[in-house]
Amino acid sequence: MLSKEKTMEAIEIMYDMFPDAACELTHKSPFQLLIAVILSAQATDVSVNKATPALFAAYPTPVALAQAPVEDIIQKIKTIGLYRNKAKNIKACATQLLDQFDGKVPETREELVTLPGVGRKTANVVMGDAFGEPAIAVDTHVERVSKRLRICKLDANVMEVEQTLMRKIPKELWVKTHHTMIFFGRYHCLARNPKCDICPLLYMCQEGKTRMSAK
Repeated sequence: MLSKEKTMEAIEIMYDMFPDAACELTHKSPFQLLIAVILSAQATDVSVNKATPALFAAYPTPVALAQAPVEDIIQKIKTIGLYRNKAKNIKACATQLLDQFDGKVPETREELVTLPGVGRKTANVVMGDAFGEPAIAVDTHVERVSKRLRICKLDANVMEVEQTLMRKIPKELWVKTHHTMIFFGRYHCLARNPKCDICPLLYMCQEGKTRMSAK
């Protein structure tokens, strides 16, 4: 695996490649971000951003969303994968925000993961982007990049990937690194057709070097 020094060398190169990396889910409040991240599970940010303007216009607050009929919510998000379950989850999430948190999005991971539809990854995104709390959310892009560059073990589970990144990256850089690795994985180190031939990190990437030598 890469050392802390080599890991940061790789991360710095990613910073240079994507200096403006940031959350691509459209939102104007912690509540909207929370709902958007729940909707983004197994869906693209693009598809979520197409649906949320109408959703948030109709239900701008936890009160409005909690009171909305599930079928009406479904009509607003039916272009997103798993929309039926997600409609139930975001309605239940809004209800729990009202019942347990005075209608406000909680700021701790322990409280966030008690909300319907919210797992550790979603909680970490909300913590980092809504409240500026250091966190690394391991999505499919972060996991893929971490394993291709051997920052973590190839058989590491999601929690192990997160813990490895937390050990190797300074805490104050966790949120920035999370977004940068997502951009690197989403726009450069793609799952099926990674841009190995023009990758400045090819010299570190065992998988990439193997792929290029096979051409």
